[in-house]
Amino acid sequence: MSVVALVPAAGRGERLGAAVPKALVELDGEPLLVHAVRGLWASGCVQHVVVAAPPTQCDVVTAALSSLGAAVTVVPGGAERTESVWLALQAALAAVPDTEVVLVHDAARAFTPPAMIRSVVDAVRAGAPAVIPVLPLADTVKQVDAEGRVLATVDRASLRAVQTPQGFERGVLVRAHRAAAAAALGATDDAGLVERLGEPVLTVPGHTDAMKITTPFDLAVATALLTHRGLA
Repeated sequence: MSVVALVPAAGRGERLGAAVPKALVELDGEPLLVHAVRGLWASGCVQHVVVAAPPTQCDVVTAALSSLGAAVTVVPGGAERTESVWLALQAALAAVPDTEVVLVHDAARAFTPPAMIRSVVDAVRAGAPAVIPVLPLADTVKQVDAEGRVLATVDRASLRAVQTPQGFERGVLVRAHRAAAAAALGATDDAGLVERLGEPVLTVPGHTDAMKITTPFDLAVATALLTHRGLA
């Protein structure tokens, strides 16, 4: 049962305020993308990775990933995340026709533990059509209106913050993206597209190390984490 991982990395990452696309922002001398892909390989269950890169940066991304010496395909990404995932998925299925499990992973989650990646894959292999790693919310959550007035305090007991990689049975993800394309719809995550099909989405425990590096503060926290571990 072959496992492929898709990494949509074509975004500009404007909130990070860097001069290069977010996936190419360096942490400890290497792009975030390299850290993320290295983690996928460290899981021991991924056979191939496809990265959807900024169209003008494909050569740069290919060169950066060459140091890993693994099976990686780089394709030009789309204007939106959903389009990038679909382009990467088509390339992955062409490269690995017997793919049965597909992971979709954020390049900005540089420290996702390999054990968490394996738990997602194991859950899909056990029969779940879609699997997402999640964390309970620590903060109080308020529902507000367009003017910022509080409408209600939401019970956070049933709410979860979603991480990646998200895992899918191949056919389910293909159907979800085809349906999204036909309806001209996008989503902030691929599980959202699967939910629209009426398919169940299973959760597994996430990990605080799988934080998403989105702002300069996040990058500072990630750098501190590396230093604390003696890796920087």
